[in-house]
Amino acid sequence: MQRILGIDPGFGRMGYGVIEKKDNDWRAVAYGCLETSVKKSFVERLAEVHAAVGKLIKEYQPGRLAVEELFFFKNAKTAMAVAQARGVIILTAVENGLPVDEFTPLQVKQAMTGYGRAEKRQLQKLVALLLGITGKIKSDDAADALAVALTAGQSLWAKNYQDIGTNEKKC
Repeated sequence: MQRILGIDPGFGRMGYGVIEKKDNDWRAVAYGCLETSVKKSFVERLAEVHAAVGKLIKEYQPGRLAVEELFFFKNAKTAMAVAQARGVIILTAVENGLPVDEFTPLQVKQAMTGYGRAEKRQLQKLVALLLGITGKIKSDDAADALAVALTAGQSLWAKNYQDIGTNEKKC
């Protein structure tokens, strides 16, 4: 059984999605959005992110973690804060012995829809369909995290498929 924990990083709000491969199909195990307390300092909020990711890893026992890369931000201060949250997320994965995959939003959209500029709603509907989720995924952050996890799953399949070809014996 393969499990992947996908993360849409943030320090105020972080989306997560756990997917599992069953019978050659990926299915959603859990997904949602975690929020840190606005009453706490930034450092305390980063500690909350660390604890939350550690708890998700302990509870769902994924074999790897996939996290969205920062691609573009209009606000440099926000970008730096989210980058620090990404660092905490990656460190938490490494502390727990998980390999980490990183994908830009453009790469995720390309992998999911074949078009790097796909609309967010289109991506969310496709993610729900591919994972067997009935109804709308309420949190954009959770949908993004599930898409990141699925992108990692597709990348693993592609890598394994390529590895199979390299083991062929020449005639």
